[in-house]
Amino acid sequence: MKRTRQRAWATALAVLLFLLGTTLPSAARQAAAPDFDAQAVRRQVADQVASRGLVGLSLVIVKDGRTVLAEGFGARALQGGEPVTADTMFAIGSITKQFTAACVLLLAEDGKLSVTDKVAKYYPGLTRASDITLLDLMNHVSGYLDYYPLDFVDRPMIKPIEVDEVIRRYATRQLEFEPGTRYSYSNTGFLILGRVVEKASGEPFGAFLSRRILTPLGMTHTAYEPDPASAGLAQGYMSFWLGEPETAAPEGKGWIAAAGALYSTPKDLAIWDAALTGGEVLKEGSFKLMTTPRRMKDGGVSNYGCGLAIGQRGGVTVLSHSGAVNGFYALNLVIPSTGSAVILFSNLSSYSDVNVVYNQLAALILPKVEKSPTTAPAPKEKPRAPAAKPGIPAIAGPPAADQVKAFVRALQEGRVDRASLGEEFNFFLKESLIGPAGARLKPYGEPEEAEVESIGERGGMEVSTTRLQFKSGVLKVLMYRTPDGKIQQIFIQKG
Repeated sequence: MKRTRQRAWATALAVLLFLLGTTLPSAARQAAAPDFDAQAVRRQVADQVASRGLVGLSLVIVKDGRTVLAEGFGARALQGGEPVTADTMFAIGSITKQFTAACVLLLAEDGKLSVTDKVAKYYPGLTRASDITLLDLMNHVSGYLDYYPLDFVDRPMIKPIEVDEVIRRYATRQLEFEPGTRYSYSNTGFLILGRVVEKASGEPFGAFLSRRILTPLGMTHTAYEPDPASAGLAQGYMSFWLGEPETAAPEGKGWIAAAGALYSTPKDLAIWDAALTGGEVLKEGSFKLMTTPRRMKDGGVSNYGCGLAIGQRGGVTVLSHSGAVNGFYALNLVIPSTGSAVILFSNLSSYSDVNVVYNQLAALILPKVEKSPTTAPAPKEKPRAPAAKPGIPAIAGPPAADQVKAFVRALQEGRVDRASLGEEFNFFLKESLIGPAGARLKPYGEPEEAEVESIGERGGMEVSTTRLQFKSGVLKVLMYRTPDGKIQQIFIQKG
C-alpha cells in the first residue's frame, strides 16, 4: 500500500533469502567476516544518508551465515532528531505478504483449509469466486483488480474502513484477465487471504500471526497494525519532485491489513528469514510451494511464488521482496545457498535514492557474474524502448518517453496540463506544489535524452520508468497511465 506498496518504482526487488537450515547467528558469531570492512560500509551508508537527504535507515547484513552489520543511521523522526537504532520499528509494507502466505500454509498443514479451496468457500459473492483458488491469490494470478497501485494516499484511503468493504468494492468488479493466464500484482487478493485466515482459524489475523509465528520465533520488535504514533516506531516521510522530506499521512486502518500492515526491524526480519528457510515455520512441501514460481495456463512462468519473488544470479537462487506504505520503503534479499542477506528499511519513500544505497550493499553478498570476453567493444547503439510485455494496456496518448519529456518541460515553466491528469492525482497535485517543483527542475535545462528503462502493468495501467539525461545530471520519472491516456501519477527523483 502505498501499495502496500510493493513499488513498481523499485528497480531493486527486496529480497528475502537465508541459508537453508541456518539459525539466527548467536552473539558469539557477530564478529565481521575477515573480508568484510564494517567500518567502511558504515561510512559509506552514513555518507549516502547525508548526501541524498534521507531521513533514517536501518540495516542488517548477513554474509556467509554471519551477521556482520546491524545498525541504524539518521533519525527516527525529523522532529526531535532521535537516532534510528537497531530496535527502531519501520513499516515494511508488502514484505507482510510472505507472513500472510505462511499463515495460509500453516492452516493448510493443520487441515483447516486447502490452497486449492475456491474463493467461493469464503466469499461466494465475489467475481468468478468459484473459478479462483487461494493459491491463485497468493501467486497474484487471480485477475482481481489491485486497489492500491499508486504511490500516494488518495482521498478514500485516508479514512478507516472495514476490510470486507475494500474487498467488496474491488473484488466484485470484472476481472482484469482470465484466472491463471497471467501475473498481475494485487493487494486485493492478500486482503482476501487475511480474512480467510481469520475465518479458518477463528482468530483475528494479528492474533493468529503472533501465536503461530511472531511469539514462537521471538520476534519481539514486530507488530501487526500498531498505532503509528507508538513509542519506538519511526515516522514516515515522503519527498515530492525533489523537495524536502514532508510528514507522510498513514493509510486509514483497514486499507492495508494482511497485504502490508506489519512494522518490524531488520534484526527481527533476519530471524524470520532464517526460520522460514531453515524449516522452523513450514513443512518442506509447504515451503517448496511458497518458493515455486507459478506456471501459467499458456506454459509461461512468473518469477513469483507465494509472497516471495524468486530469481537466479550466478547460478544461485535468490528470494526477495520489497514493500512500501506511505512514507516507508523496505527491501529484503536472501541467498539460501550462502546464508547471506541484506535487509534495509527507510522512513523516506525516496525509492531511487534508497535503491542506490541498497544495490551497493547487495553487491557485497551477491555472486559475481563474469562477463564473456570480447575481442573488441561492440558498437554503441541508440537505446531502444523495452519490448512490450503481455498485459500492458494500449495507451491513447504519446509514447511514454515523449509524454514525460513534455510534462517535465512544462513543469520547468511552472505549468501543468490538468486535463491530462486523473481525478485523484489532480486533487493531490496542489497548485502550491507546482511553482517550487518547477524552480527545482528548471536548472536542469532541456533534456538531452529520454530513455524508457522499464515498462510494465499495475492495476490495469501502463507503468513506465523513464531516464532523463541532462547536461547537469539524470532524473528518473515514474509514470502511471490508464488506457484513456490520463496520468494517474508521475513522480520525479534523482537518478
